[in-house]
Amino acid sequence: MASWCVRAVRQSYSLVASPAFARASPRLLCTATQQKSGDEEASSEQSTADKALEEKNKLEEQLKEMTEKYKRALADTENLRTRSKKMIEDAKLYGIQGFCKDLLEVADILEKATESVPKEEVSARNPHLKNLYDGLVMTEVQIQKVFTKHGLVKLNPDGLKFDPYEHEALFHAPVEGKEPGTVAVVTKVGYKLHGRTLRPALVGVAK
Repeated sequence: MASWCVRAVRQSYSLVASPAFARASPRLLCTATQQKSGDEEASSEQSTADKALEEKNKLEEQLKEMTEKYKRALADTENLRTRSKKMIEDAKLYGIQGFCKDLLEVADILEKATESVPKEEVSARNPHLKNLYDGLVMTEVQIQKVFTKHGLVKLNPDGLKFDPYEHEALFHAPVEGKEPGTVAVVTKVGYKLHGRTLRPALVGVAK
């Protein structure tokens, strides 16, 4: 048994020491090195691909965020443009509101002046009063034309249903021949400017 072991060791030593084994060893070493290098390159390529994918996802997220901000900015700009346009239009329509309110007092005075003149006194027998009355009526008509031209419309709701947006109730009372909730008496006419109540009509409402 001991001799068999000695022979096996000698054969193994002879194999390792043989020129063929010596020639094969560098090739084996080179193959192992190439395999290791290939694994490292594959690992490096995988890492680069992962970084590129991560960078791509990051850029896509930034692009999405910038797109949302751009859309919001466009919407805000459009809303601002719409509001500005509406403000300009309202300024054109209602810029004369204060001036119109002052003129309403003049129109009220003209109306009261013509109503206070006794109609039976307006005749050829009293030419001075007739001329004065006719002048007042013409002035009143003309001022109403100017009001209408600029969108100012008179409200005389006698007999109409009471509207709290256009009328101001001074009193409620039962009135014969008038339906409840309708305007029975107009104390002072109202006016609207381009559809907006400038001055409500002062009225008495039937109940």
